[in-house]
Amino acid sequence: MKFTLPDIPEAEQTPLVKGLLAMLEQLIEHSQKQQEEIEVMKDEIRILKGEKKRPKFTPSKLDESTNDEVEDASESSDKTEPSDKEHTKTKKIRRSKKGLPVDREERIKPLNIPQGSRYKGYRDFHVQELVIKSENVRYRLERWMTPDGKLLTGQLPGTLENRHYGPTLLTYLLYQHHHCQTTQPLLLEQLREWGIKISSGQLNRLLSANKERFHDEKEGLLEVALTQADYITVDDSGARHKGKNGYVTHMGNEFFVWFSSTPSKSRLNFLTLLNSGESYRLSPEALTYMREHKLKNVPRTLLDALAASPVIEFADKAAWDKHLKHLNISDERHIRIATEGALIGSLLHKGNVEKLAIISDGAGQFAVFQHGLCWVHAERLIHTLLPMNEPHKKAVEGVRAQIWTLYRALKSYKLSPSPQQAEAISNRFDTIFQQKTAYITLNRSLRRLNKLKSKLLLVLKRPEIPIHTNGSEGDIRDYVKKRKVSGGTRSDVGQQCRDTFASLKKTCRKLGLSFWQYLIDRHHEKLIPPLPVMLSERLTGTRPTTTL
Repeated sequence: MKFTLPDIPEAEQTPLVKGLLAMLEQLIEHSQKQQEEIEVMKDEIRILKGEKKRPKFTPSKLDESTNDEVEDASESSDKTEPSDKEHTKTKKIRRSKKGLPVDREERIKPLNIPQGSRYKGYRDFHVQELVIKSENVRYRLERWMTPDGKLLTGQLPGTLENRHYGPTLLTYLLYQHHHCQTTQPLLLEQLREWGIKISSGQLNRLLSANKERFHDEKEGLLEVALTQADYITVDDSGARHKGKNGYVTHMGNEFFVWFSSTPSKSRLNFLTLLNSGESYRLSPEALTYMREHKLKNVPRTLLDALAASPVIEFADKAAWDKHLKHLNISDERHIRIATEGALIGSLLHKGNVEKLAIISDGAGQFAVFQHGLCWVHAERLIHTLLPMNEPHKKAVEGVRAQIWTLYRALKSYKLSPSPQQAEAISNRFDTIFQQKTAYITLNRSLRRLNKLKSKLLLVLKRPEIPIHTNGSEGDIRDYVKKRKVSGGTRSDVGQQCRDTFASLKKTCRKLGLSFWQYLIDRHHEKLIPPLPVMLSERLTGTRPTTTL
C-alpha cells in the first residue's frame, strides 16, 4: 500500500500541524519498513517452494554518475554500430595467434594431389589444446651399505617434500578450491575420473595441512601495510564456522587484501586484528581513550588503578587478563574499554598507525585513529528514503543532486588540492547538510550526516585517501560467493586456509601476479619474492615489480 501525505500550504502549517505531520511521517516510514520485511519473508518462502523471488531495487549510482571519464553521446553512438569493414577487422584481430608458442607441429598434405602440381608452402592453422592426464612416477631410492655398517638411501627431490602427490597436482588443487571455488566433493570426483587414487581425507590434508608458510606470508601483508600504507579501507561480512554465524573482516587498499574470520565484529575484535594480539600497553594515549569512553565514571578508582600500574606493557592476552584480575576489574564493560585502550596504546607505540587513515562504511567498530567515511554509503541514507508526496520527492531529488555536485568537487579536489577549494567545499557541505526541507525525515538524515562532517571531509586534509569503500566491496564479493557455494568451514585449520588463500589470491591480482604462477613458484623454485616484500616496494615506490 502506498501512502501519500496531503500537501498543506506553509501558511496553514501551525506547530500542531507540523507535529502531527512529523508523527505521520514516522508511522508511515515504520509501516513501509515492516512491509519491506514482509516482502523479504515472502521471498524466502518463494525460494523454499522453488519459485523466483521478486527483483531487487536498483543500487545507488552516485559514483558512476560523477565519473569524469564519461564519453560524449556522439562518440558512444559512433562506437555502437561499426561498419562491416571495421567488424571484419575486429574479427581478424581476435583470431590472430601471433607470438603463440608451438609445442607440436604436424604437416598435413592434401588428399589426391594431381600429378604435376607445384608445392606452394604452408597455410598455418593454430589449435590450442589442454593435455590432462595423470602421471605416476616411481622413485627407486637406492640403498648402499657403507664399510662401517651405515645404510645410505637416496633422497627424494626437494619439491616433493616427502608427499605422495606432486607439486603441480597440489598447485592445481589449491587453485581450483580457492580461486575457482570448486568444492572438495567435486574435486575428489574429478581427480578419480582422471585416474588419481586419493581419499577424501588425503584431499582435505593436501588443501589445509602444512600451510604455515602461506599463513606467515599473509600475516606479513598487514604488518607492512600498518607501517607503510597511508590508508586502508575496511568492511565485514558474514562467515559461518562450525555451524555458527560468524564474521569476516576485510582490510586492504589498491595493493593488498587481508581477511580474517572471527566470532564477533566488535571494536575490540578489530583492534585485536590490527594488533595481531601481540601486546597491550598502558600509555598516556591508552588512558586518554579510557577516559573519553567514561571508564573514569564508574567507578573512579579503576582509571586511577590502571594509571598507577608499575608495569605498562604486557606481552600477551594472558598477562593482560591476569593484571586486570589483580586490579579487581571484573565488569565486562570495564574490561572491554580497558582492553581497547591498551590495544590502542600498543598500536600507537609501533609507529605509523596514528597517521593511518581507516575508511569504512560507517560501522562503529572501525571508528579508531583517523577515521574516514564512504560517501556512497552516506548518500544511501538519502537514496533509500521513501517520499510520501510530490514535495517530498522533489526535496529528495534536490538534495541528492546537491550531494552529487559536492562529490564531483571532492573528486576534482583530489587531483589538484588547494586551500581555497577546500574552504569552498567545506562551506558547500554546510549549506547542503544544514538546510531544512518540507520532508522532516530527510531533515533528520541531513542532521545526522552533518554531525559526521569531519569524517566525510577527511579527504580535505588527506587528498591521497579514497572517498568511498568500493575497493573493499569488490574484494569481499568473492568471499561472499565462496560462502554461497561452500556454506561455511568445519575446522579451525580450514577457516584459516580460507582466509589466507583469499587474501593471497586478491593480493596477487592487485600486484599484477598470476595466482597460478604464484602457487607454482611456491611449490617449485620459490623465485617470486615474498608478497610482503613486493607490497613494501609498491607502497614506498622503491622499485617497480615485474608482472608475471
